[in-house]
Amino acid sequence: MSQVFDLYKTLASAFGPSGREAGVRDVLTKLAKQYADEVWTDALGNLICHKKSSGSESSRKILLAAHMDSLGIVITFIDDNGFLRFAPVGGLFRGDLINIQVRFANGVRGVISYEEKTSFKDLQMQHLFVDIGASSREEAEQMVQVGDFAVFDAPMFEQNGVICGPYLDNRIGCVTLLLTMAKMPLSVPDDLYFVFTAQEEVGLRGAQTAAFALEPDLAIAVDVTDTGDLPEHKYPMDCHLGKGPAVKVMDHSVLCTPKVRSALEEAGLMAAVPVQKDILQFGGTDTAALQRSRSGVPAGAISIPTRYIHSPSEMCAVRDVEQAAALLAQALLHTL
Repeated sequence: MSQVFDLYKTLASAFGPSGREAGVRDVLTKLAKQYADEVWTDALGNLICHKKSSGSESSRKILLAAHMDSLGIVITFIDDNGFLRFAPVGGLFRGDLINIQVRFANGVRGVISYEEKTSFKDLQMQHLFVDIGASSREEAEQMVQVGDFAVFDAPMFEQNGVICGPYLDNRIGCVTLLLTMAKMPLSVPDDLYFVFTAQEEVGLRGAQTAAFALEPDLAIAVDVTDTGDLPEHKYPMDCHLGKGPAVKVMDHSVLCTPKVRSALEEAGLMAAVPVQKDILQFGGTDTAALQRSRSGVPAGAISIPTRYIHSPSEMCAVRDVEQAAALLAQALLHTL
């Protein structure tokens, strides 16, 4: 197995839905602290790893962000027969949830199913429930409480240079930052803040507070993006699995700063990394919150092409992740 898969599996196995990121943050702290001069957690739960500059007068603050939180569900009601009703934490698609397994922080597992009296085409979130094998409300409450969070519990594998599993969005962005940190020399020209952000899936909240506090001169987010290489894709998109990382042009929430985008593309040429262009018509990333902080921050993003985003079985290419880290390292040292 590749180093990318090993790191991904370690991070994806940690419990970390939005607002409950402590488990994944603890793992990231152990992995990242060897590359940073100081590491701390802020009030919202962001993990901030600072690599200090060599001290020149021209040094800047560069913030690099990858969100560590994941989608999830939160239990809202337990009925008399022990079945659990829930609300989504983040943007879940009901079609991805039928008959999948979920896991709670205490290790309890369950299966999401649906009321069969409702036709499949008419299903809404209120028609779904979690079955934990309880026979009554009292028995269920010994296992799970209203307000408890759960995450996807799905297998992970690497095959033919491709990784598949839950929460590539955005644990694979965290892997990219870890690989980039490992490539940094002892002395760097700028103050680098590698920020593993909280609560991205529910409104880019961690990136907003981190950027406000750190006041960066420049910011780059690393996240996943959709691909246009599936049969009869719903809309045309020139981004493909295994053809290199994508430099974001825009998404639904942001227009990336042209000079940052150009610097990332130049870094791709210098590092001999093929670069795709990311124009995402739906959804957004931490880039938007970083760019809008205080009086504005020049901001861009590097995206990992990923299929089946927000499902329990997302898919990306190992090579795209390795090349994204190489591109980002080149940009930090030479082109930004």
